[in-house]
Amino acid sequence: MSTIPITPDPADEPWVLPDRGTIGMACLIIAESAIFVIFVVAYIFYMGQGLGGPTPKQVLELPIFTTICLLSSSLTLHWAVVGLRKSKIGAFNAWLAATVVLGAIFLIGTGMEWYHLIYVDGLTIQTNLFGTTFYSLVGLHATHVIVGLLMLIAALIFGLTGHVDEKHAHRMDVLSLYWHFVDAVWVIVFTVVYVLGR
Repeated sequence: MSTIPITPDPADEPWVLPDRGTIGMACLIIAESAIFVIFVVAYIFYMGQGLGGPTPKQVLELPIFTTICLLSSSLTLHWAVVGLRKSKIGAFNAWLAATVVLGAIFLIGTGMEWYHLIYVDGLTIQTNLFGTTFYSLVGLHATHVIVGLLMLIAALIFGLTGHVDEKHAHRMDVLSLYWHFVDAVWVIVFTVVYVLGR
């Protein structure tokens, strides 16, 4: 006589709390997304309504190189986490250092753009409606890049000093969520400000 195997009922398995780090980062990203939506909507609403110049078409150039650097940094961070999961600390440090460099290039490019806009084109936050919304939106994003870059630098210091190993891969996953969010937001900002806005 054959017996029928009994499959365990999924309802009998104990419920496990979701990871606090992932949930916390998800909540932060949702809150930050709401802030960015407000700034993007304000920028779109006031686009072209300023009476005085300079206008976006007159002063903005497409920051293609810095955009490529920032978006590439998501890939290098991904490979850093993959290296950490495989206990390849050297690869982790190298890819993470590349991520930091790419993020720094983006910030330097933004700083150079702002310097030119302020001191050559005379566009400040008080110049006109475009200046106010431009510096508010792009500045908000740049602030998030700075925060993310500081966290990545801290992780790199820990990695270079031997305080990171495979068991920290999940923490790097959580940190990478923030960085990928910052990169995704830049795609929206770039599209609205530099493509549609011009």
